[in-house]
Amino acid sequence: MKILVTGATGNIGRMVVDHLIAGGATDVRALSNHPERASFPAGVEIAHGYLRRLSTLPAAFEGVDRMYLAPVLETVDEVVALAKKAGIRHIVDLSGDADTDWQPVAKAVESSGLDWTHLYAGEFSENAVLWAEQIKASDEIRDPHPRAANAPIAMDDIARIAAAVLLSDGHAGNTYELTGPETLTRADKIHSIGAALGRDLTVVQTPRDEAIRMLEPSMGPYAEWYVDGIASMVEHPQRPTTTIADVTGAPATTFAQWARDNVELFR
Repeated sequence: MKILVTGATGNIGRMVVDHLIAGGATDVRALSNHPERASFPAGVEIAHGYLRRLSTLPAAFEGVDRMYLAPVLETVDEVVALAKKAGIRHIVDLSGDADTDWQPVAKAVESSGLDWTHLYAGEFSENAVLWAEQIKASDEIRDPHPRAANAPIAMDDIARIAAAVLLSDGHAGNTYELTGPETLTRADKIHSIGAALGRDLTVVQTPRDEAIRMLEPSMGPYAEWYVDGIASMVEHPQRPTTTIADVTGAPATTFAQWARDNVELFR
């Protein structure tokens, strides 16, 4: 069974490749626009291409049985049509529900008539790097909504469940809502990073406009959307699911563990 991983140089796609190999896959093809950056494991076949460059896809799709589809909105309809034409039987997509911008990916995959599995992921633990510069500079961390709460998920867990689905049967037609194992406030997450660093971090609530200005250098026009989205989680915290453990047999990574594993991002 040949498995194709698209977006294989990206953070999650690259991890999917590793988890497939660790899970015993012997016929993995990685679609990458810059394969020289990825250091793929020995035995992984490299297809030089890009989901936004459709001319590169027919050759990459040839002979593929199952595919991990990275979330690229602009060309998703054409990508799925090419996958169907190539004879790909099952697409595992990283997308989102109707409340997200990524729902068109799921809709396109479902409309193809191919077997599909949707992975709906919440906020990544990796988004905590938004606080990195503040944490490096001070023990006082400013945030617009310290009481907003969700269940952040590590990118590696998303890759792990994607690989598990690609390597086994019984997942067609399923939508998996992915979260970390616990609901935490933003203040909780900052304190976990402080614990990993051996520092006592204080969280100070900052006004909306100031928060947007702070985030604009890294997030551009999405800063306002992000700050306002956080606000909704004060009264409506995200609840954790057990999907990662249920499908993979191993629990999702706690935020505290993620912080310990990635503590150098905050030094």
